Amino acid sequence: MSANYHASDISPNSPTPSEDSDGISSVGSKSDAFSDKSVEVPEHAQFLRQTKQSSSTSLFSDHGEVAEGAVSARDRRQRNLLIETNVRAGTALPHVDETEQTEAAKEKPVSWRSLPRKDQLLVLTLARLSEPLTQTSLGSYIFYQLQSFDRSLPDSTISFQAGMIHASFPAAQFLTAILWGRFADSELGGRKRVIWIGLLGTMISMIGFGFSHSFPAAVFFRCVGGVLNGNIGVMRTMISEIIKEKKYQSRAFIILPMTFNIGVIIGPILGGLLADPVTSYPSIFGPDSFLGGKDGVQWMIKWPYALPNLLSAVFLFIATLSIILFLEETSELCKHKPDPGLRIGRWIRRHVLRQNISIDHQYAAIPGDEFAAAAALELQPTPTSAHPDTPAARDKPSKSFTRKLPFRRIWTRNVITTLFSHGLLAMHIGTFNSLWFIYLSAPRYDPAHPHPSGLQPHGLIHFTGGLALPPPRIGLALAILGLIGITLQLFLYPRLSHRLGTALSYRIFLALFPITYMIVPFLSVVPSWAKPPAGVSGPFIWAAITIVLFIQVLARTFALPCTTILINNCCPHPSVLGTVHGLGQSVSSLTRTFGPIMFGWIFGRGLDMGVVGLAWWILACVAIVGSAVAQFVREGDGHEVLLEGEVKGEDGVVRRLK
Repeated sequence: MSANYHASDISPNSPTPSEDSDGISSVGSKSDAFSDKSVEVPEHAQFLRQTKQSSSTSLFSDHGEVAEGAVSARDRRQRNLLIETNVRAGTALPHVDETEQTEAAKEKPVSWRSLPRKDQLLVLTLARLSEPLTQTSLGSYIFYQLQSFDRSLPDSTISFQAGMIHASFPAAQFLTAILWGRFADSELGGRKRVIWIGLLGTMISMIGFGFSHSFPAAVFFRCVGGVLNGNIGVMRTMISEIIKEKKYQSRAFIILPMTFNIGVIIGPILGGLLADPVTSYPSIFGPDSFLGGKDGVQWMIKWPYALPNLLSAVFLFIATLSIILFLEETSELCKHKPDPGLRIGRWIRRHVLRQNISIDHQYAAIPGDEFAAAAALELQPTPTSAHPDTPAARDKPSKSFTRKLPFRRIWTRNVITTLFSHGLLAMHIGTFNSLWFIYLSAPRYDPAHPHPSGLQPHGLIHFTGGLALPPPRIGLALAILGLIGITLQLFLYPRLSHRLGTALSYRIFLALFPITYMIVPFLSVVPSWAKPPAGVSGPFIWAAITIVLFIQVLARTFALPCTTILINNCCPHPSVLGTVHGLGQSVSSLTRTFGPIMFGWIFGRGLDMGVVGLAWWILACVAIVGSAVAQFVREGDGHEVLLEGEVKGEDGVVRRLK
């Protein structure tokens, strides 16, 4: 018999079923329990027995509102049933198996409007937006800021320094990402605390970077931001704990990449417009100007690239306040602790914003009959207890998951393969972002003054030169990248990934990256309206830039959310979910450290040799290896390793022996 999931409240006064149970209680589930379709009811429906007492129950929506007149006769018969389980919120990880992928293709994808806990997703979105907004703004002017430190340096050295600047942030992240993941999983830390510390650290680093006067100082402040920031892995963990049902995954896990693309649109434009304001807007900030007075705005003259960094710091500060005031903790070990910031935020929402909010914004599956109620044992997506009206019982963490999987047992074959594939993906995407900034800024090949001396471009290999775009046009080129990305993520990704499934989507679209990297350097030979050394212009070059970015962003749109889901589901045990995401961020940070430094140096060597495509074509080889490794990645079930007292039945459900 099968049953569909709904939402329901369990009577707190019913006796427990443990007297008649077989000594086993559910502690985790396979993703079948998370699908929005009928499921086969397992034998552990024996856990439910009807009581002799009568009680009334209410149906609740995901916003806590009572739904009247929606109870059928069969629903009323199960009102007096008691469900008792050791499963806590967020401990059962969604998983898509082969059967589900086939059946999912027949289902209609969920809409954005149907996502639960949109208030919490909004706060995380704002926090995530502030980081790419600030980080990508650097790309518009980093080449010119490094030139301002020492104008005697050749372009090849500036290219290498730009790679160092881009690599210093993930290098520092690599040293601390695992520690932040462990701290987020610990009772002393928590997810929320890690995020607001990371935002404050990034804010400090942006201010310091903007007021830097030398290359070592700029590297130092980038490292400060990386050491204090372990946010992306923790944010992914929180989304997996907030959104527990598989059917919402394609929407929920694309929020962070989509937010990144919004930042990619806005950040470079702001960076390009605000960089060196005295030179860009002399009538406003220069000598004898409206704001500059007789000598101009002195601090803008002394620190020409401080203004965009100060604006970035403002965004980060606002994001930090939103996290402190409005984000709810999702860690089972910390969510019961007092949170003064959240209490202030709720007061603001009630009395200032005039919002009618409930303390428990939780959503639950609603059993349609006694058999669906048995299947709900596998779900338990929100904190529940036998006495839900008791705050202490509701907030106290479940003892069944206070035990954590030892660190040495995390390293399953699937975890290692998934992390290796993720590292290669992060390496070539991060390197593309770094090289793209440098390539757009690098001087064009000028036949009147060739570099290297005496070079005559010939064939498909021996040509050189960048595009020599000024900061505002670099911002436009980067904004095109973000605009394409968010369009694809809104209209193409949810439907297509729903049909193909996570693993297949990942493998297919990874194959597009080598194509992009092979054709990028040929932008140097596309006809331009402007003569060198002026920056390129005209419809042909911008059409070519758009085509190259479309292919790259199409691949990235599918690959990034898919790798997030694969890392989430390869976690061997729910108790180390934050740690696994921390490992993913560490691996990503390590490869994004070596990639920009190594390929920045290769790019500079290519300019000296007269082969601008050298770095790009080697990067294409890395992408080919990454695509090959992805063929061995499989999607896990989130509970591959069992602790003492846990058993996995034939139905894939993990239960704890009493």
